[in-house]
Amino acid sequence: MAKGNMNARERIEYLLDDNSFVEIGKYVTARNTDYNLNSEKAEGDGVITGYGVMDGRMVYVYSQDASVLGGSVGEMHAKKIVALYDLAMKTGAPVIGMIDCAGIRLQEASDALEAFGNIFAKQGQASGKIVQISAVFGMCGGGCAVMSAMSDFTFMERKEGSLFINSPNTLDNEKLNPAEIEKDEIENIDFVCDSEEELLTDLRELVSILPSDYESKNFLSECSDDLNRVIPELNDSAYDAQYLLKAISDDNLFVQIKKETAKSMVIGFIKLNGETIGVVANQSVNGESVLETKSVDQATRFIKFCDAFSIPILTVTDVEGMKTSREEERKMARILAIYTKEMISSTVPKVNLIVGKAFGTAGVIMNSKSIGADFVLAWPQASIGMMDPEQAVRIMYAKEIEENDDQIALINEKTVEYAQMQNSAESAAKRGVIDDIIIPDATRKRLIMAYEMLYGKKQRNEDKKHTTI
Repeated sequence: MAKGNMNARERIEYLLDDNSFVEIGKYVTARNTDYNLNSEKAEGDGVITGYGVMDGRMVYVYSQDASVLGGSVGEMHAKKIVALYDLAMKTGAPVIGMIDCAGIRLQEASDALEAFGNIFAKQGQASGKIVQISAVFGMCGGGCAVMSAMSDFTFMERKEGSLFINSPNTLDNEKLNPAEIEKDEIENIDFVCDSEEELLTDLRELVSILPSDYESKNFLSECSDDLNRVIPELNDSAYDAQYLLKAISDDNLFVQIKKETAKSMVIGFIKLNGETIGVVANQSVNGESVLETKSVDQATRFIKFCDAFSIPILTVTDVEGMKTSREEERKMARILAIYTKEMISSTVPKVNLIVGKAFGTAGVIMNSKSIGADFVLAWPQASIGMMDPEQAVRIMYAKEIEENDDQIALINEKTVEYAQMQNSAESAAKRGVIDDIIIPDATRKRLIMAYEMLYGKKQRNEDKKHTTI
């Protein structure tokens, strides 16, 4: 097996279980004879397609071969991918696309454009039915970039992979290396990996915890971890989303997506008693726990994926408000509205764990009971209310504070009083806003109990085509 830059077939062999790959369409070749295209050897028309198993589970795979016409997409190239999708949707198995492509095949012109359209149509039909994953190893431009974005998850190799819509030399008349375009803002990529081997290994891990199609029961695995495992470190350590999620998950498994772009939210999958759970957790950045548009937008699509494939959702809440900036204000309301709509309309079991602050609108849309959380737990130190208690006191008692000789003492007194009466976990529990207050070290056990209780949840949305949000 080659190391470093693998060829198209080696990538398939590395990804799948040993000797399990069965090729389909091996003898297909380009049939266009314009521009002497028939004089070039086009074995498989630049893409290897077939099926195999991954940890014993069926998957369909296509791998573009950059050594054949640059891996460009033409009529027969697309026909092979479309046929693969037809088989995958019939059998309910994931499709994994390995992209290393020069883009559309210019020699085939309108035939190639029609070919891209056929692929897009199949991806659209498959969306929400079977899991679709793209892995970018080289160039992924134009229509191929749309193909990757229509997938549920996209991996990219950091050094050689590049993703772009327009040709690099059309950007403000600058000649750019395609690899430079998507490196700084990798919003279209879920996993960025330092080598092809790392990418393929991480891809296997992701597939191993996901259901194959929308009709599959949430993929369950054997759990050898203690279901009642106590985690005393959670009682004393400061909240960190990555640490918490690894600590509570079976055997500390946490598959994080959007790690390089979703900074104020930690998004990914954990396992609880063998069941895959999708997690969206707030994360403080530079001492500020706020919602910002980029992370919220990415969390929205993740929630939609979990609901489509019947994966329960866990939110971990520690948020004091929205990020304030002119740029954020331009788009925040719309993005928050779409996120909230997806959270409300999702029908899978939904649990919210409040570990710190849950203030204002930000706290409400992080899966509160009012927008559909089935079960809400809180740590004793949780603070749930309109805003920070001291800020509320300064507004409510502005006149009294101004007239008082010892303003600091009055502010402190009123802040303690307000926090206990209005913002504490206990006051929220008394009002039914949360269901229980739990000791942090019992978090794993109590979450497992919550999802076991919700396992048989049956909910259907009202009969309409869709919302307009």
